[in-house]
Amino acid sequence: MSGNGTVGSPSAERVGVTLADQVSERPIRVLQPFRELLPTTNPYIVMLHRSLETTPGVEPVLFSYRRALVGRYDVVHMHWPETRLGGRTRTRRAVRLAFAYLYLSRLRLSRTPIVRTVHNLERPSGLSRLDQGFLALVERWTTLEIVLNSRTPARGKPSVTIVHGHYRDWFEAAPRSVAIPGRIAYTGLVRRYKNVDGLITAFQAARALNPALTLLIAGKPSDKVIEAEVREARGDDDSVTLDLRFLDDEDLVGAITSSELVALPYRHMHNSGSALLALSLDRPVLVPANDVNADLAQEVGPGWVHQFADSLDETAIAGALRDSRTCGPRPDLSGREWDDAGRAHAAAYAEAIRLRRRRTAP
Repeated sequence: MSGNGTVGSPSAERVGVTLADQVSERPIRVLQPFRELLPTTNPYIVMLHRSLETTPGVEPVLFSYRRALVGRYDVVHMHWPETRLGGRTRTRRAVRLAFAYLYLSRLRLSRTPIVRTVHNLERPSGLSRLDQGFLALVERWTTLEIVLNSRTPARGKPSVTIVHGHYRDWFEAAPRSVAIPGRIAYTGLVRRYKNVDGLITAFQAARALNPALTLLIAGKPSDKVIEAEVREARGDDDSVTLDLRFLDDEDLVGAITSSELVALPYRHMHNSGSALLALSLDRPVLVPANDVNADLAQEVGPGWVHQFADSLDETAIAGALRDSRTCGPRPDLSGREWDDAGRAHAAAYAEAIRLRRRRTAP
């Protein structure tokens, strides 16, 4: 399949036909990019792995360098390939980089197809020349890309769209708070591009017009400089509460559900698990205006996704808070079930095998 095929579309169904042919004898063995599932593992990764474990025709296996270099598997699935790099010391970084290149060489020599989920449009910053070389080879040798929305620009590779599943099941048992009238929340890691200090400034302007508003910032800053910038923006404003730490699931759910509106003031946004997380907990979101978020607004129903153009300001905050009070009881996330995602991934793995065999056929 070339181009983008979305789950449930005719092109995705054709991939499913391929899957039936591939699994007639045994399941497709897929090497995952993680060694184990920890309490701190990204919930998206955990939910996807669990869905694959119950999907017919697929056998997901956990990563180890022994398995990666000499083990048996049919397909490799990568998410953030840069996680194979780095280390606390120079020696450790060198060893990990050497193993990463050996691993990639084994995949190339064995003609093992690489399936890669494209979470971000750009590579991480601050990488060395050898790190960049590794990522360039991964991109060049990827057989099939999985994108999380149909707006992801084409990168010259066969691709299929498999949307990010919801978080409703993940947080089903977590206790929820009652929304505090006028409370706006930001939750998640505090990084520079997420513009949390800009949110504080816009909130303070909105509160000058409505003194009943309060703001909660809950999440761990990526470094001390960003933490200092957030604290400076807050100043001595008691209407802004800072909880600058890593939140476990219970505290995260409490922070989100205690608010009427979750504001994500990112300078740029393409795929946002944070927006989907808030919607999964039945809280409206305020996000940057773009085609991806416009599609999400149409998907989940009126009143749940509010967009601001250019920079976030007090007018956008006040309008989103007002309009969110007219939304229905729950957003529509029926198109994001994990069983569907598991089947779509199985079909994608089968398609990658077919593509790889076609390229290497005499």
